[in-house]
Amino acid sequence: MTVGIVSYGGYVPRYRITPEVIGAVWGNDGAAMGKGLNIRAKSVPGPDEDVITMSVEAARAAMARVPWVSPKDVGAIYVGSESHPYAVKPSATIVAEAIESSPVMTAADYEFACKAGTAAMQTCMGLTLSNMYKFGMAIGSDTSQGAPGDALEYSASAGAAAFLIGTERPMATINHTVSYTTDTPDFWRREGQRYPSHGGRFTGEPAYFKHVLACAELLSKKAGIKPADYDYAVFHQPNGKFPLRVGKQLGFTDKQIDTGLLVREIGNTYSGAIMVGLCAIFDIAKPGDRIFAVGYGSGAGSDAFDLTVTDEIKNLKKGPRSMDSMVKDGVPLDYATYAKYRGKIVMRGA
Repeated sequence: MTVGIVSYGGYVPRYRITPEVIGAVWGNDGAAMGKGLNIRAKSVPGPDEDVITMSVEAARAAMARVPWVSPKDVGAIYVGSESHPYAVKPSATIVAEAIESSPVMTAADYEFACKAGTAAMQTCMGLTLSNMYKFGMAIGSDTSQGAPGDALEYSASAGAAAFLIGTERPMATINHTVSYTTDTPDFWRREGQRYPSHGGRFTGEPAYFKHVLACAELLSKKAGIKPADYDYAVFHQPNGKFPLRVGKQLGFTDKQIDTGLLVREIGNTYSGAIMVGLCAIFDIAKPGDRIFAVGYGSGAGSDAFDLTVTDEIKNLKKGPRSMDSMVKDGVPLDYATYAKYRGKIVMRGA
């Protein structure tokens, strides 16, 4: 049997804040910071948005594209995130109820920094191949945190993507998948802490680059094809420079990476990062296109996928909104409004 992505859906909040606006508050050169990160703006969730609401939007978009799939045939829902709104109460069960799949055979919340969504994809692959259920829904969603004035505040953003995984009529087959994982503590947040800590430059060489490169090389060896044979490539994007650098090291061109590189306009969506990038690629992909995708999660590990788009992509019902329209349709915020929306300031008595 061939397993793959049967449908997809993405969601990006409409609000935006720029590095210039953030830098002005902290006495920094925000323009220089944005240029250094290759980020022009980042998405900001509204006051009534969280990981669950964004996951529901993405999941509903995925289901709307395949009216031939009954919600009751979705036997599993896994929501990967590092910003679940409840410490004790699953996000996945609420998503299942919202898309009318409840009761589902299995539902769970995943955590592995920014690769929790891709880990959910691999779980869905295995369980659908074992015929445990027809379809599984893997979601990557985050409203990522950055302490006021910290470097993370310039990039930590919000977004979600949902992939319906199964063996029936996949619009993109998953030809190969591999993972590479070690105990590398480059980024962490203990229970009860509001904002994460990070190892600064340590998050680059021994963390991101080591894992992404090693995982990509494992996938290349397993797939047995060259970078030039792919039409698109998408890498985890904590900023706009790391993916371009790692792509160049592996032999990919900027043109192959450009479509999925959404971080420049919406920031780092963490668990949604390569998944929203894949959504943007699927919006324009044609049958036969080959896609190379490598995610990354601090702590640390990478998941990689070799995908081939099939003729089924032509049978998908057009989604309500394209990723391009969601990325471009941004409403600018000042810092005070942004801080209020993100709970950095709280009204007395609230």
